Amino acid sequence: MPRRSRLIRCTAVLAVLAAGAVGTTHAADWSDTSLSYRYGTKFAEPFNENDITKNIVNFSHASGYKYGKNFFSVDLLMSSNLDPSSAGSNSGAHEAYAVYRHTLDFGKIAGKSYAFGPVRGVGATAGFDYNSKTDAGYNSKKRMVVAGPTLMLDVPGFLDVSLLAIWESNAPYSTFTNQATPRYSYKTHAMLTGAWAIPFDFGLPLSFEGYANFITAKGKNEFGGGTAPETNIDMQIMYDMSGAVGAGENTFKVGVEYQYWKNKFGNPDRNNNGATARTPMVRAEYHF
Repeated sequence: MPRRSRLIRCTAVLAVLAAGAVGTTHAADWSDTSLSYRYGTKFAEPFNENDITKNIVNFSHASGYKYGKNFFSVDLLMSSNLDPSSAGSNSGAHEAYAVYRHTLDFGKIAGKSYAFGPVRGVGATAGFDYNSKTDAGYNSKKRMVVAGPTLMLDVPGFLDVSLLAIWESNAPYSTFTNQATPRYSYKTHAMLTGAWAIPFDFGLPLSFEGYANFITAKGKNEFGGGTAPETNIDMQIMYDMSGAVGAGENTFKVGVEYQYWKNKFGNPDRNNNGATARTPMVRAEYHF
Protein backbone atom coordinates (compact mmCIF):
# COMPACT_ATOMS: atom_id res chain seq x y z
CA MET A 1 0.00 0.00 0.00
CA PRO A 2 1.46 3.47 -0.91
CA ARG A 3 2.63 5.61 2.00
CA ARG A 4 -0.01 8.29 1.32
CA SER A 5 -2.83 5.74 1.37
CA ARG A 6 -1.49 4.30 4.63
CA LEU A 7 -1.38 7.80 6.12
CA ILE A 8 -4.98 8.60 5.17
CA ARG A 9 -6.14 5.21 6.44
CA CYS A 10 -4.26 5.76 9.72
CA THR A 11 -5.98 9.16 10.12
CA ALA A 12 -9.42 7.65 9.63
CA VAL A 13 -8.74 4.79 12.06
CA LEU A 14 -7.45 7.18 14.74
CA ALA A 15 -10.55 9.34 14.41
CA VAL A 16 -12.96 6.42 14.65
CA LEU A 17 -11.20 4.72 17.56
CA ALA A 18 -10.77 7.88 19.61
CA ALA A 19 -14.32 9.07 19.00
CA GLY A 20 -15.59 5.68 20.11
CA ALA A 21 -13.37 5.66 23.19
CA VAL A 22 -14.39 9.11 24.43
CA GLY A 23 -18.01 8.43 23.62
CA THR A 24 -18.32 5.13 25.51
CA THR A 25 -15.91 5.38 28.45
CA HIS A 26 -18.19 7.79 30.34
CA ALA A 27 -21.78 8.93 29.91
CA ALA A 28 -21.42 12.41 28.48
CA ASP A 29 -23.18 15.39 30.04
CA TRP A 30 -22.37 17.41 26.93
CA SER A 31 -20.45 16.90 23.70
CA ASP A 32 -19.33 18.82 20.63
CA THR A 33 -18.04 17.11 17.49
CA SER A 34 -16.85 19.05 14.46
CA LEU A 35 -15.33 18.83 11.01
CA SER A 36 -13.30 21.82 9.89
CA TYR A 37 -11.13 23.07 7.05
CA ARG A 38 -8.39 25.67 7.10
CA TYR A 39 -6.09 27.07 4.43
CA GLY A 40 -2.96 29.18 4.43
CA THR A 41 -0.08 30.04 2.11
CA LYS A 42 2.60 31.00 4.68
CA PHE A 43 3.30 27.75 6.50
CA ALA A 44 6.92 27.02 7.39
CA GLU A 45 8.97 23.90 8.01
CA PRO A 46 12.47 23.71 9.57
CA PHE A 47 15.34 23.72 7.04
CA ASN A 48 12.96 24.77 4.25
CA GLU A 49 13.19 28.40 3.14
CA ASN A 50 9.91 28.34 1.20
CA ASP A 51 6.47 29.62 2.13
CA ILE A 52 4.33 26.48 1.98
CA THR A 53 0.65 26.27 1.15
CA LYS A 54 -1.34 23.77 3.21
CA ASN A 55 -4.91 22.50 3.14
CA ILE A 56 -5.88 21.05 6.53
CA VAL A 57 -8.94 18.94 7.32
CA ASN A 58 -9.70 18.37 11.00
CA PHE A 59 -11.95 16.12 13.06
CA SER A 60 -12.44 17.12 16.71
CA HIS A 61 -14.51 15.85 19.62
CA ALA A 62 -14.92 17.38 23.07
CA SER A 63 -17.19 16.06 25.81
CA GLY A 64 -17.80 16.45 29.50
CA TYR A 65 -18.92 13.85 32.02
CA LYS A 66 -19.44 13.61 35.78
CA TYR A 67 -15.77 13.91 36.77
CA GLY A 68 -14.11 15.79 33.92
CA LYS A 69 -13.80 16.14 30.17
CA ASN A 70 -12.20 14.68 27.05
CA PHE A 71 -10.72 16.30 23.97
CA PHE A 72 -9.58 14.56 20.79
CA SER A 73 -8.42 16.15 17.54
CA VAL A 74 -6.83 14.79 14.38
CA ASP A 75 -5.50 16.93 11.52
CA LEU A 76 -4.80 15.74 7.99
CA LEU A 77 -2.30 18.29 6.63
CA MET A 78 -1.69 18.39 2.87
CA SER A 79 1.29 20.47 1.73
CA SER A 80 2.11 22.01 -1.62
CA ASN A 81 5.07 20.61 -3.54
CA LEU A 82 7.40 23.13 -1.87
CA ASP A 83 7.26 20.69 1.06
CA PRO A 84 7.81 17.55 -1.09
CA SER A 85 6.70 14.06 -0.13
CA SER A 86 10.12 12.58 -0.94
CA ALA A 87 13.44 13.56 -2.52
CA GLY A 88 12.84 14.71 -6.10
CA SER A 89 9.05 14.41 -5.83
CA ASN A 90 6.64 16.88 -7.42
CA SER A 91 3.89 16.06 -4.92
CA GLY A 92 3.47 17.61 -1.50
CA ALA A 93 3.92 16.02 1.91
CA HIS A 94 1.00 14.57 3.86
CA GLU A 95 0.76 14.42 7.62
CA ALA A 96 -1.66 13.06 10.20
CA TYR A 97 -1.40 14.65 13.66
CA ALA A 98 -3.58 13.44 16.56
CA VAL A 99 -3.97 14.95 20.04
CA TYR A 100 -5.88 13.50 23.00
CA ARG A 101 -6.34 15.12 26.44
CA HIS A 102 -8.33 13.95 29.45
CA THR A 103 -8.90 16.35 32.35
CA LEU A 104 -10.13 15.28 35.78
CA ASP A 105 -11.85 17.98 37.85
CA PHE A 106 -10.87 17.51 41.51
CA GLY A 107 -13.88 19.52 42.72
CA LYS A 108 -16.30 17.23 40.88
CA ILE A 109 -14.57 14.13 42.24
CA ALA A 110 -14.58 15.43 45.84
CA GLY A 111 -18.00 17.02 45.62
CA LYS A 112 -16.79 20.41 46.81
CA SER A 113 -15.43 23.65 45.37
CA TYR A 114 -11.73 24.40 44.99
CA ALA A 115 -12.38 27.86 43.52
CA PHE A 116 -10.13 30.76 44.49
CA GLY A 117 -9.60 34.20 42.96
CA PRO A 118 -10.05 33.93 39.18
CA VAL A 119 -9.87 30.12 39.33
CA ARG A 120 -13.16 28.18 39.30
CA GLY A 121 -11.63 24.68 39.44
CA VAL A 122 -8.48 22.61 39.85
CA GLY A 123 -7.69 19.35 38.10
CA ALA A 124 -5.16 17.17 36.34
CA THR A 125 -4.64 16.53 32.64
CA ALA A 126 -3.00 13.61 30.82
CA GLY A 127 -2.88 12.62 27.17
CA PHE A 128 -0.80 12.06 24.08
CA ASP A 129 0.29 13.47 20.70
CA TYR A 130 0.87 11.10 17.77
CA ASN A 131 1.91 11.95 14.23
CA SER A 132 2.99 10.41 10.97
CA LYS A 133 4.32 12.45 8.05
CA THR A 134 5.59 11.62 4.58
CA ASP A 135 8.15 14.24 3.52
CA ALA A 136 11.57 14.37 1.90
CA GLY A 137 13.94 14.85 4.81
CA TYR A 138 12.48 13.77 8.15
CA ASN A 139 9.30 11.67 7.91
CA SER A 140 8.30 12.39 11.51
CA LYS A 141 6.82 9.66 13.69
CA LYS A 142 6.34 11.63 16.89
CA ARG A 143 5.12 9.89 20.02
CA MET A 144 4.47 12.10 23.04
CA VAL A 145 2.82 11.58 26.44
CA VAL A 146 1.92 14.48 28.75
CA ALA A 147 0.65 14.81 32.33
CA GLY A 148 0.31 17.55 34.92
CA PRO A 149 -1.94 19.90 36.93
CA THR A 150 -4.63 22.15 35.40
CA LEU A 151 -6.34 25.35 36.51
CA MET A 152 -9.78 26.12 35.06
CA LEU A 153 -10.33 29.89 35.04
CA ASP A 154 -13.65 31.61 35.63
CA VAL A 155 -14.38 33.19 32.24
CA PRO A 156 -17.29 33.04 29.78
CA GLY A 157 -16.79 29.83 27.81
CA PHE A 158 -13.59 28.27 29.10
CA LEU A 159 -9.90 28.96 29.69
CA ASP A 160 -7.77 26.08 30.99
CA VAL A 161 -4.10 26.48 31.89
CA SER A 162 -1.90 23.42 32.49
CA LEU A 163 1.72 22.75 33.43
CA LEU A 164 2.61 19.43 31.82
CA ALA A 165 5.61 17.13 31.83
CA ILE A 166 6.45 15.82 28.34
CA TRP A 167 7.93 12.46 27.40
CA GLU A 168 8.64 12.56 23.66
CA SER A 169 10.38 10.42 21.07
CA ASN A 170 10.79 10.26 17.30
CA ALA A 171 12.20 7.96 14.63
CA PRO A 172 12.97 9.95 11.46
CA TYR A 173 13.79 8.65 8.01
CA SER A 174 15.56 10.61 5.26
CA THR A 175 14.68 9.94 1.63
CA PHE A 176 17.81 11.86 0.63
CA THR A 177 20.08 9.22 2.22
CA ASN A 178 17.55 6.38 2.58
CA GLN A 179 18.64 6.01 6.19
CA ALA A 180 16.43 5.48 9.21
CA THR A 181 17.28 6.77 12.68
CA PRO A 182 16.34 4.42 15.55
CA ARG A 183 13.61 5.74 17.85
CA TYR A 184 15.17 8.37 20.09
CA SER A 185 13.78 9.72 23.37
CA TYR A 186 14.40 13.36 24.25
CA LYS A 187 15.02 14.62 27.75
CA THR A 188 11.84 14.95 29.81
CA HIS A 189 10.81 18.58 29.51
CA ALA A 190 7.92 20.89 30.42
CA MET A 191 5.07 22.69 28.67
CA LEU A 192 2.98 25.57 29.98
CA THR A 193 -0.17 25.42 27.88
CA GLY A 194 -3.47 27.25 27.67
CA ALA A 195 -6.61 26.50 25.67
CA TRP A 196 -9.63 28.75 25.41
CA ALA A 197 -12.95 29.49 23.71
CA ILE A 198 -14.47 32.79 24.86
CA PRO A 199 -17.67 34.13 23.27
CA PHE A 200 -18.23 37.85 22.73
CA ASP A 201 -20.71 39.96 20.79
CA PHE A 202 -20.07 43.18 18.83
CA GLY A 203 -23.44 43.00 17.12
CA LEU A 204 -22.38 39.61 15.71
CA PRO A 205 -22.06 36.26 17.52
CA LEU A 206 -18.26 35.91 17.71
CA SER A 207 -15.79 33.88 19.72
CA PHE A 208 -12.07 34.08 20.45
CA GLU A 209 -10.59 30.57 20.41
CA GLY A 210 -7.21 28.89 20.37
CA TYR A 211 -4.28 27.56 22.34
CA ALA A 212 -0.80 28.64 23.39
CA ASN A 213 2.11 26.32 24.19
CA PHE A 214 5.38 27.40 25.79
CA ILE A 215 7.74 24.41 25.72
CA THR A 216 11.20 24.18 27.26
CA ALA A 217 14.19 22.80 25.33
CA LYS A 218 14.30 19.00 25.19
CA GLY A 219 18.04 18.38 25.28
CA LYS A 220 19.98 16.96 22.36
CA ASN A 221 18.16 15.90 19.20
CA GLU A 222 18.58 12.58 17.37
CA PHE A 223 21.66 13.86 15.59
CA GLY A 224 23.47 15.32 18.61
CA GLY A 225 22.46 18.95 18.04
CA GLY A 226 20.93 21.24 20.63
CA THR A 227 17.23 22.04 20.81
CA ALA A 228 15.54 25.34 21.61
CA PRO A 229 12.46 26.33 23.63
CA GLU A 230 9.29 26.64 21.56
CA THR A 231 6.48 29.18 21.48
CA ASN A 232 3.40 28.01 19.58
CA ILE A 233 0.35 30.30 19.63
CA ASP A 234 -2.65 29.46 17.44
CA MET A 235 -5.70 31.72 17.73
CA GLN A 236 -8.82 32.47 15.75
CA ILE A 237 -11.81 34.79 15.65
CA MET A 238 -14.89 32.80 14.64
CA TYR A 239 -18.29 34.05 13.48
CA ASP A 240 -21.30 31.85 14.17
CA MET A 241 -23.21 32.12 10.90
CA SER A 242 -25.76 29.43 11.86
CA GLY A 243 -28.65 31.86 12.25
CA ALA A 244 -28.03 33.32 8.82
CA VAL A 245 -28.57 29.92 7.20
CA GLY A 246 -31.41 28.76 9.46
CA ALA A 247 -29.35 26.27 11.48
CA GLY A 248 -29.05 25.79 15.24
CA GLU A 249 -26.62 27.89 17.28
CA ASN A 250 -22.92 27.01 16.82
CA THR A 251 -23.55 24.70 13.87
CA PHE A 252 -21.67 26.62 11.16
CA LYS A 253 -18.70 28.88 11.94
CA VAL A 254 -16.29 30.77 9.71
CA GLY A 255 -13.36 32.93 10.64
CA VAL A 256 -9.72 33.90 10.44
CA GLU A 257 -6.83 32.22 12.22
CA TYR A 258 -3.20 33.07 12.91
CA GLN A 259 -0.36 30.84 14.10
CA TYR A 260 3.00 31.96 15.44
CA TRP A 261 5.40 29.06 16.05
CA LYS A 262 8.97 29.92 17.05
CA ASN A 263 11.62 27.18 17.01
CA LYS A 264 9.16 24.69 15.53
CA PHE A 265 9.52 21.20 17.01
CA GLY A 266 12.50 22.47 19.02
CA ASN A 267 14.61 23.40 15.97
CA PRO A 268 16.53 26.64 16.67
CA ASP A 269 15.63 29.33 14.12
CA ARG A 270 19.11 30.86 14.05
CA ASN A 271 20.19 30.61 10.38
CA ASN A 272 17.07 28.48 9.86
CA ASN A 273 14.21 30.75 8.79
CA GLY A 274 11.81 27.86 8.28
CA ALA A 275 11.92 27.05 12.00
CA THR A 276 9.63 29.99 12.82
CA ALA A 277 6.18 30.15 11.23
CA ARG A 278 3.94 33.22 10.95
CA THR A 279 0.84 31.87 9.27
CA PRO A 280 -2.51 33.59 8.59
CA MET A 281 -5.35 31.23 7.64
CA VAL A 282 -9.04 31.12 6.81
CA ARG A 283 -11.17 28.56 8.64
CA ALA A 284 -14.63 26.98 8.35
CA GLU A 285 -16.30 24.55 10.80
CA TYR A 286 -19.38 22.32 10.91
CA HIS A 287 -20.46 21.17 14.39
CA PHE A 288 -22.80 18.24 14.99
